[in-house]
Amino acid sequence: MAIFEGAGVAIVTPMKENGEVNFEKLGELIDFQIENGTDSIIICGTTGEASTLSHEEHMECIRYTVQHVKKRVPVIAGTGSNCTETAVYLSKQARVDGADGLLLVTPYYNKATQNGLIRHFTEIAKAADLPVILYNVPGRTGCNIQPETAAFLAKNVDNIVAMKEATGNISQVAQTVQLCGDSLDIYSGNDDCIVPILSLGGKGVISVLSNVAPRQTHDIVAKYLAGDTKGSLELQLKYLPLVKALFSEVNPIPVKAALNRMGMGVGSLRAPLTDMEEAHAQVLYAEMKKVGLIA
Repeated sequence: MAIFEGAGVAIVTPMKENGEVNFEKLGELIDFQIENGTDSIIICGTTGEASTLSHEEHMECIRYTVQHVKKRVPVIAGTGSNCTETAVYLSKQARVDGADGLLLVTPYYNKATQNGLIRHFTEIAKAADLPVILYNVPGRTGCNIQPETAAFLAKNVDNIVAMKEATGNISQVAQTVQLCGDSLDIYSGNDDCIVPILSLGGKGVISVLSNVAPRQTHDIVAKYLAGDTKGSLELQLKYLPLVKALFSEVNPIPVKAALNRMGMGVGSLRAPLTDMEEAHAQVLYAEMKKVGLIA
C-alpha cells in the first residue's frame, strides 16, 4: 500500500526576522494545507531549506510537524544526506519522533556510483525501519538513480517502497516503471509532470505548487485517479505558467515570495539563498493573479 495517494506538499520552513525557525507559523501552514485537501506533509525537503538547518533544527522541525499533524495525514521526513552516517542518525530519530515515512535524496557533491547508491540507501533503510521514498533529483545533486538501481533496491530492500522522480525525463520514468512494476510507487517531483507521471501509474506528486495552491494541486491528482483525465489535464495546463514562474529562480526562493505576497508571512531565506529579483517577482505575481491566488 502506498504511503499516500494524491498531492503531498514539500512544505517551506518559515523563518522569523532573526533567522530562527518560526514554529508557530509552521503550524499555521500545516493547518492551511490539511484544510485544503493536501494528502501528506513532507517536512525538511529541498523546499524546506533542509541544507541550512542544523541537525537540532532539522529534528525539531520533524518532531513539531508530527505532533501538530496528529495523524490527520502522513508525515514524511526528509532525512537524506551526502553522509550515510548522518542520514542514518536523522532517519532513526525521525522514526522515534513518529514520522510515517522518509524521503532520502541522493548524495550530493560527493555523489556516488550506482553501487554506492545501493549501499547508501540500503544501510539507511535497514537502520531506520520506516517506509522509504527515494528522491531522484540529479539537477540538484549531480547523481542519477538509474532504473536498474531503483529496481534492485525496490526488490531487495523491503521498506524502500517509492521514488520521487524529479529528473524531468519521462522516458527514464517509464523504464523505471517497467523494471519495478508494483514493487515501487512513483511520485512526480516536478509540478509540470504530474499528469504524465500519473499516466505511467504514478501515485501522485510531492509538490512545491501545493504550498500556494493546495486544493488545486490535490484536484489535479484526484481528478485523474477518479477517471476524469480531461479535467486533470485542464488543471495541469492551467497552472503550468505559474509553475514556470515558481521555478524562475532556484527553489524555494519564488515560493517563499509567493507565500509572502499571499500574506502568509513565511519570512526570508537562509544564505546563500537571497530574496527574489524584482523582475522575476513581478512575473510571478502576474501569474498568481491570473489564477486568482492574489487580487
